[in-house]
Amino acid sequence: MASVQGLISPARTRSLQPASVSDLFWLHKNNNSSFYAPSSSLSRPSRLSVRCAVRFRPCIDIHKGKVKQIVGSTLQDSKDDGTKLVTNFESDKSAAEFANLYKEDGLTGGHAIMLGADPLSKAAAIEALHAYPGGLQVGGGINSDNSLSYIEEGATHVIVTSYVFNNGQMDLERLKDLVRVIGKQRLVLDLSCRKKDGKYAIVTDRWQKFSDVYLDERVLDFLASYADEFLVHGVDVEGKKLGIDEELVALLGKYSPIPVTYAGGVTTMADLEKIKVAGIGRVDVTVGSALDIFGGNLAYKDVVAWHAQQEALTVQ
Repeated sequence: MASVQGLISPARTRSLQPASVSDLFWLHKNNNSSFYAPSSSLSRPSRLSVRCAVRFRPCIDIHKGKVKQIVGSTLQDSKDDGTKLVTNFESDKSAAEFANLYKEDGLTGGHAIMLGADPLSKAAAIEALHAYPGGLQVGGGINSDNSLSYIEEGATHVIVTSYVFNNGQMDLERLKDLVRVIGKQRLVLDLSCRKKDGKYAIVTDRWQKFSDVYLDERVLDFLASYADEFLVHGVDVEGKKLGIDEELVALLGKYSPIPVTYAGGVTTMADLEKIKVAGIGRVDVTVGSALDIFGGNLAYKDVVAWHAQQEALTVQ
């Protein structure tokens, strides 16, 4: 298993075809900084001019079968007693009811996330997919064995983190297995990250474990050859309603060659505009705890109206 910082294939990245092991070269570290092994036969990957419509992507977070908004960095494995868990909101409405709401409002590309692998959460997620077939992505406990079943239940994509970034490292074989099973066009890689030594490290296992993979231009180019989209939570601000991580949004807007959705810290309508500006019109946004439908102060209807305005601007 290799560190993804060294797994770069510029030639294949340009055509967005999965790279083979023979394409890879290794990361070297020197005084806590990384550099890439030089290769005269490899040219710098060209930037793909992909413009994502700035959209609001709705979410349904499911914990023990209930729709909740949780400070993700406090989420522990289900075997724990839950005393460390910080829950911002728990809804009386089912996941399927939220899916119907998003369907009625014409919102696509949202995600249902199972915050635990318990049967109640899986059942709730499947009910949401049935309520809005072709309108939602699904994540949480996804692997190459069960990924296709969620597509068959109505998910447009599956969202994966820990299965691919296993034991703190990039598991290329698992990633390739997923692509073989469902296809690149059905895969969203969750690259949620936290600051470490001044860089954004991808975190796994309920956002508790730092991987050795840091987000930068080459990593995003490489991973784009396997995925249709990225989903990135700014974990340091997620669920805390303290404002967005503009530096992270700017990084995604500048370097992601495929559609990318940012989550974390949105509190006001002004934050949506900040994401639009910092992400140079290329980063979509999801909002959780701040929305009034999840117990917050930000009106869901205002966010939907903002979304419609962005779509209108894109058409013009």
